[in-house]
Amino acid sequence: MNVLIAGGTGFIGSALMRSLIADKHRVFILTRNPLAAHIPIEAKAVDWDGHTCEGWLDVFEEVDAVVNLVGATIGQPLWTANRKKILVNSRVDAGMALSQAFQKVVKKPPVLVQASGVGYYGIHHGREPLNEETPPGDDFLASLAVQWESSTKVVDSLGVRRVIIRSGIVLGNKGILPLMSLPVRMFAGGPVGNGKQGVSWIHINDEVRAIRFLLENEKTYGPYNLTAPNPLANADYMRFMAKALRRPYWLRAPAFAFRMLGEMSTLFLDGQFAIPQRLINQGFHFDFQSAFDAFKDLIS
Repeated sequence: MNVLIAGGTGFIGSALMRSLIADKHRVFILTRNPLAAHIPIEAKAVDWDGHTCEGWLDVFEEVDAVVNLVGATIGQPLWTANRKKILVNSRVDAGMALSQAFQKVVKKPPVLVQASGVGYYGIHHGREPLNEETPPGDDFLASLAVQWESSTKVVDSLGVRRVIIRSGIVLGNKGILPLMSLPVRMFAGGPVGNGKQGVSWIHINDEVRAIRFLLENEKTYGPYNLTAPNPLANADYMRFMAKALRRPYWLRAPAFAFRMLGEMSTLFLDGQFAIPQRLINQGFHFDFQSAFDAFKDLIS
């Protein structure tokens, strides 16, 4: 299989690239800086500007699948009006560029995997389990996810099988886990705020396996929650992390300390209990269904 990955130099994209290369698939990486992207020789870097489809349509006609993971990180810096604009535009511009490519080429890749997040469902559901039929929320992260997904919606009318992956917190030795585990490593672990907010998580290995499952299974389409089947309250999530790190679990991080971050505090104080119902229905098996097992694997 020939696979084109937009956003292939990020945490998830790099892991997906390595997995595909290991199984002898041919991988193309859309990147704005081919010389500095540290792409292995087994993959091919394709230069683009992140906004248009100029200069790489010949490559587009060579591939059997496209994965769009492009989006500026939500974890830093503070969500000023300008930063929120960057978060939106980085996702929408890339999605529209890929949509234009699908519209322009004669030989269209038959499948597109479009990134999104469980933030799609919003922050007002309490402990309610959320599946793919749950409607979108009305906060900024929900709006961001809706716009991200909509950026490639046009390909639905072009005979392309579009799969939307609504990922939770992806646990790996890169990404957000090193930052989240820092207080625990410093012997200051404990729940964040009231500790009741949902944490929908997934091990990076299962994230990659799920993306590949959806790429390769022609019966899949539409939205899928990429989260482990057992979401946790933040208090339990942090307790398992402390146990895996062999650190004490005792110091609550007060909500007011995070509210100093403004709207961005929602990343720490709010959450969802998302369930991967459609993946389960399709018969996908998770290697890591326990957060404690996931933490132990990554720490070891």
